Amino acid sequence: MDPGTIVLVHLVSPKEKYWGVLKQLGPAGITLRGIDVELFDDWARQARGKGEPELGLVTLFFPLHRVEKMFEDARVGAVASYQERFLGMVGRDVRSFLVDPVPDRGGPLN
Repeated sequence: MDPGTIVLVHLVSPKEKYWGVLKQLGPAGITLRGIDVELFDDWARQARGKGEPELGLVTLFFPLHRVEKMFEDARVGAVASYQERFLGMVGRDVRSFLVDPVPDRGGPLN
């Protein structure tokens, strides 16, 4: 999968699921900008409203030994993708919300 692909990531130790945009995939692990799947609907409802946000997307690194599997977020038969669910709830393309608010500086943290 290429950076920019919207994915679902299943993790182990502890068992977790994340949804978001793949930023980097390498031998050490993956970097994802997204949210825990359990919070997705609450985040989407919040994005629909005009109030102050309480939930937000974060950029996360997961070491490869924790990654059980990774799927591209896509419709499966009658089951809508998370992208489609977001569009139905909010009326906007989710990609506009997945933009990293801080540009990548490409260097070490100071």
